[in-house]
Amino acid sequence: MKLPRNVSGAHLAGVLCRRWQYKRTHQTGSHIILETSEPVHHRIAIPDHHPLRLGTFNAILRAVAGHKGVTREAIIADL
Repeated sequence: MKLPRNVSGAHLAGVLCRRWQYKRTHQTGSHIILETSEPVHHRIAIPDHHPLRLGTFNAILRAVAGHKGVTREAIIADL
């Protein structure tokens, strides 16, 4: 599946909070820090840029998909 090219960091963080049980803990500079404890503790930093660079976006998707045990396409479908 081709990655969308116009996704902002704030939008991605919002989707992860609404649909994937992440919580926004704080923001340091331009990086939004999200945490989840399901199934185990996981912390991720998302740059608040518009749009996200494709490599950065892909790395975030891989990290979340690996942690949650789903495919990247499942997360992209929620965007």
